[in-house]
Amino acid sequence: MATWVTTWFPIVITLVVAALVVGVMVTINSILGPKRPGAIKSEAFECGNPPSGSAWGRFSVRFYQTAILFLVFDVEVIFLYPWAVELRRLGVFGLVEVLMFVAILVVGLIYAWQRGALDWD
Repeated sequence: MATWVTTWFPIVITLVVAALVVGVMVTINSILGPKRPGAIKSEAFECGNPPSGSAWGRFSVRFYQTAILFLVFDVEVIFLYPWAVELRRLGVFGLVEVLMFVAILVVGLIYAWQRGALDWD
């Protein structure tokens, strides 16, 4: 029982405090926030530009390719952080492993580049 308390109690307290903070902020906003609806405030918002065209417009496949490539390479960078933290403990073995990891990513990037996935026409 003592092990459970020492292990999970801080996590439970953190989650409860986080839920309380969110609840308090949402409640304060709903009580004190301005409530002046209008036609302009009810419009769709597109990055500061007035909305144009149909909401069902088509996007180029290039847009999705670029977005997916960004996500893949962005998420892969996350895997470099644990390696950087444990670099001294891992030594040469860790260095070789991360170099292989980065080499695979570079090969993937070169492949995508050669296939024209990064060209925006």
